Amino acid sequence: MTTPILKVEGLTVYQGSHLAVRDVAFELLPGTDTAIVGPNGAGKSTLVKAVLDLIPRNAGQIEIFARPISRLGNLRHLLGYMPQNFIFDRSFPISVSELVGLGWTSEAKRTSSFFSKLQRQNQEKSVAVIEALQRTDAYHLRHQTIGTLSGGQLKRVLLAYCLVRPRKLLILDEAFAGVDVQGTTDFYALLNELKQEEGWTVLQVSHDIDMVSRHCDRVLCLNQTVVCTGQPEIALSPQNLLATYGPGFSRYQHHHN
Repeated sequence: MTTPILKVEGLTVYQGSHLAVRDVAFELLPGTDTAIVGPNGAGKSTLVKAVLDLIPRNAGQIEIFARPISRLGNLRHLLGYMPQNFIFDRSFPISVSELVGLGWTSEAKRTSSFFSKLQRQNQEKSVAVIEALQRTDAYHLRHQTIGTLSGGQLKRVLLAYCLVRPRKLLILDEAFAGVDVQGTTDFYALLNELKQEEGWTVLQVSHDIDMVSRHCDRVLCLNQTVVCTGQPEIALSPQNLLATYGPGFSRYQHHHN
């Protein structure tokens, strides 16, 4: 039996007195790409943040790599995360290469050969940053400060940040927000290529039903609680979209060319 990369059971989260997520349960199997869809205010970002242990939960259990999220320890570096809004001071003088380098975690211990190990790891880090930027088509941006980047460029740099060290699970919270249609299409193509090469398991929040139906293996329809889950052709049926979004759901339907 395949062990899930992520397992969520009975997750309930309140934000103040507001019930944001209720009794959510699902699993992610290795190598799958699962999208969370639902209307605004459905609790999608809350769910992702709770899964990452960024906000407290009121009930439920979360396991990543078969460990409780609170006890991930040194396995946490196998988890990559791209937030919906990467908020930073645009005047802060950090370059693209420096930002991507922050995704590298050093494991050198202070021994008699500590400094030689540190030097070797710094060299490995430099190579890894270059390769990550090249693979995300962002190498030409390496000397720019991050405050000068467009929305699409910043998304590619953040993906390079996730790529600079091996990851097993990549969580994207509206990763394509602020990116135009062509940029979103290009990013999805890049993401698909990288997840095949890296063997990533992906969990992503998305409003783009068309892209979800084309690229994801499974869909979780959320409106505070799980309305349905399954393969896109099942989960994104008109009946399930109606149950998830309500009577106005037709504007979310995907259209094939």
